[in-house]
Amino acid sequence: MQWASIARGNISEELADTLRELIVDGGLAAGQRINEVHLAQRLGVSRTPLREALARLAREGTLTSVPRIGWFVKPLTLDEFDQLYPIRPLLDPEALRLAGLPSPARIEQLHRLNRRILAANKAEQVIALDDEWHLLLIADCPNRVLVDLVRDFMRRTRRYEIALMRERKNVEIAADTHRDIMAALKRGALGAAVAALKVNLQTGNEPIRAWLKARGGAAQ
Repeated sequence: MQWASIARGNISEELADTLRELIVDGGLAAGQRINEVHLAQRLGVSRTPLREALARLAREGTLTSVPRIGWFVKPLTLDEFDQLYPIRPLLDPEALRLAGLPSPARIEQLHRLNRRILAANKAEQVIALDDEWHLLLIADCPNRVLVDLVRDFMRRTRRYEIALMRERKNVEIAADTHRDIMAALKRGALGAAVAALKVNLQTGNEPIRAWLKARGGAAQ
């Protein structure tokens, strides 16, 4: 498999994105031990930003760290997905309920961000913008612990959503359900917006489960 070298601004963040893609594509296999020296050479980076990226992936559950041995690729599994993915449809709607109706200016910001999501052409970019959209939606939530939990689950589900957002139709579905949420907010219907947000967060469930099943053994 041909690996591209890293050459952009935030090196450790870009490395984390690249490593997630490699795991999803099988370039880094489930259970594989990460050889830092070899991987740094292949990607054309020094070991310091690589270690930062590996630590980031370990925090989000993409890798496991064994003291004095190293980093290992954590498999993508249906079992983990089925435990992780139902959480945000519980967290985000409650955060929006607590946040209340956003200002017209905030709704316009959400519309602009949604257009950027539709214009994006890389899965990682779509996911980053989608996360930004959701965090802007609940920005006024007074329970910051709840918002931090949303952020945590965004990180933990990211490697599963890469496969989802590679499909253009799934990007369009996400943007369409965002429009439903914004339309409800614009007419002052907070309850309808909360319900639409829950639907939005559930739409990826079946496509990702189908993708995991198609991967075979690694998905079991």
